[in-house]
This record gives sequence, structure tokens and C-alpha cells, in this order.
Amino acid sequence: MVKAQDAVALPDLHARTAMVTGASDGVGLEIARALAAAGAEVLLPVRDRAKGERAAARIRESVPDATLSLLDLDLARLASVDALVDMLRHEGAPIDHLVLNAGIVLLGDRERHVTEDGFELHFQTNFLGHAALTLGIRPLLGAVHGRVIVQGSLAARRGSLNWDDLHLESRYSALRAYTASKIALGLFGCELARRGTARDDLTVHLCHPGIAPDTAIAPAKRATSQNGPVAGLVRRLGHTPAQAAQPALLAVATDAVPPAFFGPSRRISGPAVRQRPAQNLIDRAAGRRLWEWTRVALSDAA
Repeated sequence: MVKAQDAVALPDLHARTAMVTGASDGVGLEIARALAAAGAEVLLPVRDRAKGERAAARIRESVPDATLSLLDLDLARLASVDALVDMLRHEGAPIDHLVLNAGIVLLGDRERHVTEDGFELHFQTNFLGHAALTLGIRPLLGAVHGRVIVQGSLAARRGSLNWDDLHLESRYSALRAYTASKIALGLFGCELARRGTARDDLTVHLCHPGIAPDTAIAPAKRATSQNGPVAGLVRRLGHTPAQAAQPALLAVATDAVPPAFFGPSRRISGPAVRQRPAQNLIDRAAGRRLWEWTRVALSDAA
């Protein structure tokens, strides 16, 4: 590990473009705020325009001269991802940084949800939609040797994918679905890093935010347990969204050989620090297998 940092010093990002998914609130909003403060033009792809407008206004409260652009994106609809990719590729503007931060975890909801594309909701929102977006705009990233930041989760540091039941049609639980989606995203990130290095067109790093209680994640679970003893302990040990954003920002700023991994120094909270990679995420065979599965799945869904 390297020395932890309380607040990451970003390089000057003027004349650079960054895109942050899931920036309508929480950790993503704080990542976008920091990138804007460093001078980047920040693209905010959002599912809810009104929520996106409120997020942009909050960023401008502390960064009055922020250059922000709202875009439409619903990761749970591949048609929405394709529409955004087509628009960005038609415009042709390079993208220097892509932060794959958006995610859902429906703890407290026992129902298994399936998207209109036929995939389990966590798996598509957290992983497959991000994979489609990244692969779709890879030429825009590659034009400037762009950097992709993959936001993972503590939940993904153990376990493996069930290749016979990727969408958890049996033994479903929201936590199992969330964990599988984040393992898939991590494997995809590591494989993308290997291929980006081989082609010398991308830099890819991975991170996780720890636990930040003051976000909108897992609303059903929060509604039933926000005053319990576990919730109180998490509030004491967790950190703010701004602190939780620091590992992703360190991934933006680092000159480490990719893929590097970053997270909070005290596991669920604390200053950002480089960490040892989770062994299940750097499994080359699993990464290649997921890459091919993804290629086929996206082709079949087109």
C-alpha cells in the first residue's frame, strides 16, 4: 500500500472532457464536482433530467464556472445506451476520462427484476450497460489515450460468477445479484485494462468507495433499518460521499501501471490508498470468458 491521502490533488483538467455515470447524487456527484473544479468539462449522463438539473445546480454552488452537460442515459435500457453512443460518436469529441460509477442495489426488495432487454436488473445496470457504453465510445477514448475508472464494491472482493445462472433465476437475492454484477464489472475492467495496454489506447484503473451512509443507495432497506443499531454503527464508521469519492479521484490522478486498485484505507472508510487487487477480479480466464460473453450478449440484443 501507498500512503493514504485525505484529499486527492487532481491535475489541471482544463481542455479535458470527463464523463461520470451516476452523478445525479451521492458519490458520483462529488466525483463530478471535483473534476469540474479541476477544470474539466463534465458530461453527466442521467436517467432523470430533473434530478440531473438539481445535481448540476449543486455543483455550480461550489464551482460557479463549471462546464457541465446533461445527457440522457438509462443503463437498464440498451436502446438508451446505444442512442447516447450514437450521439457522442456522431459529434466525435474525444473523451479523456470515463468514470463508471452508477449502480443500484435493491436490498430489502425480494422481487427479482428483469429489464426489457431480458437481463437481471442489477447485472444490466451495474455491469452490462456500462460495458456497452465503454465499448461503444472506445474510439473517442482511444483518440486521446483516455482513462476509464471502474467503480467497484467491497461486496465484489470475494466469490465468482455462476456461469450457469448469471441472472440468478434460481436462489435470487438482491445482495447476490449486486455482488455478481460488481464482480462482472471488475472482471470487465481488468480485461479492458489488459486489452487497452496491449493496444496502447486506454488506461484503466479500479476503485471502490467503501461505505457512505448518506446516499440514496438501497432505499427499501434504508426505509426499514435507518434507526437500528447496525445503521448507527455504519453512520459512525462510514464516511461522507465527498470522502467516498476520493478513491475514484486517486484513480484519475495516479501514474501507476494499470490496472491499479484504490479504496479507503480503513476498509469501509478513511483516506484513499492504493490496495492489493482482489484475486477474483484479476482472474485472466474469467476475464476473457466474460469479455466473449459480453460481446455475444450485446450482439444478440442489438
